[in-house]
Amino acid sequence: MQYESERDLAMRYASRFGEIAIRKGFVSVKQVEEALAEQTICHSFTGLRHHKLIGEILFENGWMTLIQVEHVLKEISDSQ
Repeated sequence: MQYESERDLAMRYASRFGEIAIRKGFVSVKQVEEALAEQTICHSFTGLRHHKLIGEILFENGWMTLIQVEHVLKEISDSQ
């Protein structure tokens, strides 16, 4: 099922993004937990396959800067 694999991929990405952002000191565990909760709520209410990315939520809430988001994304891409 395509939808499940996309959802699984998004959740793995979100977890990895959150772990790196916390390790780098960009955000707290609580902020990542809140962003993940917001991501889940947005996804279930819209019923759409697309949902906000964890980095997008952290940025929109003012918890990370764009440069910090880019640093985390770079680390994720370098490790693959």
